[in-house]
Amino acid sequence: MRQIWSCTAIVAIALAGAGCSGGALREESAGASSSRGSVVKIGFIAPLSGPFASAGEDMRRGFHFYLDRHEGRLGGRKVTVVEVDEGAGPETGVPAVRRLLTRDRVVAAAGIVNSAVALGAHQSFIDARVPLIIATAGANDLTGAKGSEYIWRTSFANADKNYAMGKWLARQPPIPGGVFLLAPEYVAGHEQLNGFKAAFTAGGGKIAGEQYSPFGITQDFQPYLTQVRASGAGAIYAFYAGQDAIGFVRQYRDFGLAGRIPLYGPGFLTEGPTLEAQGAAADGLITTLHYSAELDTPDNRDFVEAYEAAYKAPPTAFSVQAYDAGAVLDRALAQIDGAVSGAGLVAALPKVGEIDSPRGAWRFTERRNPDQHMYLRQVRREGGRLVNAVVEDLGPVDPAATGTPAGGRP
Repeated sequence: MRQIWSCTAIVAIALAGAGCSGGALREESAGASSSRGSVVKIGFIAPLSGPFASAGEDMRRGFHFYLDRHEGRLGGRKVTVVEVDEGAGPETGVPAVRRLLTRDRVVAAAGIVNSAVALGAHQSFIDARVPLIIATAGANDLTGAKGSEYIWRTSFANADKNYAMGKWLARQPPIPGGVFLLAPEYVAGHEQLNGFKAAFTAGGGKIAGEQYSPFGITQDFQPYLTQVRASGAGAIYAFYAGQDAIGFVRQYRDFGLAGRIPLYGPGFLTEGPTLEAQGAAADGLITTLHYSAELDTPDNRDFVEAYEAAYKAPPTAFSVQAYDAGAVLDRALAQIDGAVSGAGLVAALPKVGEIDSPRGAWRFTERRNPDQHMYLRQVRREGGRLVNAVVEDLGPVDPAATGTPAGGRP
């Protein structure tokens, strides 16, 4: 999800990890298939070690939770899941994908947190004719400029939730001094803030300033918070996640800005264990995301109860995205009568229709992204713990957020 890599570096790593041409990869893995009575081999890719291991474990739980609720079957077929560790970035993730495709010869794969891993590996899936269901990685290009019928996504494009927040905030009373933008210096940081800016400025909002902190090494956010205060901005919009989000939110409070300059951001600013670690510093923060464990619907209440019983922890957006990847594969495999192959799954995927999800029912758009609702959330203390309470359903994401054509689902 978060790593600094130039496009040149990503391509170089992808080619080095391959060790041969795309044509060779196609020869090695395109023939992988499973007969009607045999076990279907599915790959699962997640960071099971390194800085993103918490998100990876939530994804792993979500995917296996779907399987557990369906007796270990997808589309009525027995399934073997081959897990590989994505690690911290392309230097570990791309070779892991290569092994999954050539050694393990899976017919489909799901997962990936880091956008740089997904960008570095996506051509390998296309060459191998093996569909990938991305369960987190949000780089816009994955379902945009680099889109393919072999690349689908059950999570989001980076601009989505930020666009929804920009549109909502622009409808509120004008913010004196405008909004100051902060994010890590890497591709996703820019994509997140660009999504917000596009909607906020279109609605008449003013940007007071914009700064990017070095990714992965910034521990002291005081210089950036000092710039916010000096700018006269009336609000902050920040994209940080994981350890970065914990440090940033705590320092925002310690620097005396909490209660004076409101802080907004995409939902991963306060998601899952991050919120628990932030504690009272996060109280009152407003974010947007496509899911909250506090979503008050019958389907989500049942899901949360069962998930918490299984794992002694509430589900996160990472859990739901991987859970839904299982649902997508379940529906696609159910449409195949004979042997299962990657090409057969790609033919079935456009026909999966509506996915019943804890986040709310959704379908794929023409660009193979979820056509899903975004929710306005506020951190509140309920039942003795901090939660991301759902304040408002903001409706589906505007296709303009990621350049997706309006309407027309496959």
